[in-house]
Amino acid sequence: MASSERFQLAAADYALLGVDVEAALNTLAGIPISIHCWQGDDVIGFDGAGAVSGGIQATGNYPGRARNFTQLKQDIETALRLIPGQHRLNLHASYAVFEPGQKVDRDQLKPEHFQPWIDFAKENGLGLDFNPTLFGHPLAEAATLSSEDEAIRQFWIRHCQACIKIAEAFADQLEDTSLVNIWIPDGLKDIPADRTSPRARLKASLDQILTLDYDRSKVKVAVESKVFGIGIESYTVGSHEFYMNYAARNQLLCLLDSGHYHPTETISDKISSMLLFSDELALHISRPVRWDSDHVVLYDDETRQIAQEIIRSDVRRIRIATDYFDASINRIAAWVIGVRSVQKALLNALLTPQATLAELQRQRRFTELMALQEQLKMAPLGAVWDVFCQRQGVPGESEWLKEVQDYECRVLAKREEEEQV
Repeated sequence: MASSERFQLAAADYALLGVDVEAALNTLAGIPISIHCWQGDDVIGFDGAGAVSGGIQATGNYPGRARNFTQLKQDIETALRLIPGQHRLNLHASYAVFEPGQKVDRDQLKPEHFQPWIDFAKENGLGLDFNPTLFGHPLAEAATLSSEDEAIRQFWIRHCQACIKIAEAFADQLEDTSLVNIWIPDGLKDIPADRTSPRARLKASLDQILTLDYDRSKVKVAVESKVFGIGIESYTVGSHEFYMNYAARNQLLCLLDSGHYHPTETISDKISSMLLFSDELALHISRPVRWDSDHVVLYDDETRQIAQEIIRSDVRRIRIATDYFDASINRIAAWVIGVRSVQKALLNALLTPQATLAELQRQRRFTELMALQEQLKMAPLGAVWDVFCQRQGVPGESEWLKEVQDYECRVLAKREEEEQV
């Protein structure tokens, strides 16, 4: 059966549930996802400040890792051609592009060090988001914004302020708001004797960062928590409670990363609560597996639940990004699988008769609610997804991997050979 026939049958099935498939596709096409650049090179970056640290580890040694700006943007462009829709690019400060002899430390970064990325974004119709890089640096070995060493603390304060001004330049040139997300790896491996003082120093650092004069209509600052990491298993300074309260008091965005909580916690349950008290919310969609928070996103239960809450809560109030890194598989494929999985989950949510389900709950008709929820699991989502990809000019599910494999043979294999010479 042709894809158009399958689509017409699927649309008819959804219509019986009161769902307008065309409206769902139009909405999905307008939902941007901020795609993380660091999947392409295992979070190493370009500034060479030090080995990846802060509990971050990309495992595996799949050939073809991008090693410079030219290679990374080529890989990103390849992934974008296989991902439907128009999206954003999420950069870390460690991806500054320096001219020979012009390298500066992170507290001296300026917009011109990211002009190649701005030009790249213009060429590809992308918005840009930004992250201070408070790891992978000699001054991040012990602590950053919560450091007992005032000189170290001030270095990272200057870095975060520099990043806000860089994001402001993104917004000016691209005529679009830019999100700056602050995450720190500060914490302790074993049981702390003093939990308050590091958090007081973090609060003071954030307060000082925010004394910077910047245009809040152009730059949205977010803070991101984590429950634990490698080497900080017992205590993280930037806990969820700390950042949730700090963001609320200072009118910042609180960013929820789906891999940064206890294994029994899910951010899908937090979204509705957060939006009752905040105008906007930021998400990093990842896939936690036991202690590791950054596996490639799949079309799994939690991803679908996150998407349901995004659509129920008003997607216009939520800034969606991906955040994972896997060096054990083809890195372009990892981008494509992860981002498309988020989009499939969003499409599934858009094709869900939300008002009908909510009304059944309101009337406490729980048998019918459960039965309909189970029925929807077998709905013909795939036929609709294939047509969405076709309309967006990207390969369908059975086709995109062939293009990645061809790129691996033509580009990635040669890249690895040249590196070994």
